[in-house]
Amino acid sequence: MFKVKVYVTLKQGVLDPQGKAVKGALHSMDFQLVEEVRIGKYMELTVDHTENVEAQIEDMCKRLLANPVMEEYSYEIEEVVGQ
Repeated sequence: MFKVKVYVTLKQGVLDPQGKAVKGALHSMDFQLVEEVRIGKYMELTVDHTENVEAQIEDMCKRLLANPVMEEYSYEIEEVVGQ
C-alpha cells in the first residue's frame, strides 16, 4: 500500500483572489511581513500496491485532481510499512 500526498497550486501569473484576501486579512492583523499568499489544495490518497503507481497518480492529477490550464501539481509517494 502507498500513501500519496498531492499538492495543487495555481500557476505563477494566475490571479489568486483568495490569496489576496488572506494577505489583506493578515496585514489588517499587523502581520506586515507577509508579502504574498497563494492558496492551494492538499490531498492524501491511500492506494493499493499496484503496477505503475506513479503513472496512475499522474493520470489522476491531469484528469481530475488539478486543472492543468491554471494549476500545477506535485506529489510524494510513500510506501506504508506494516499493512
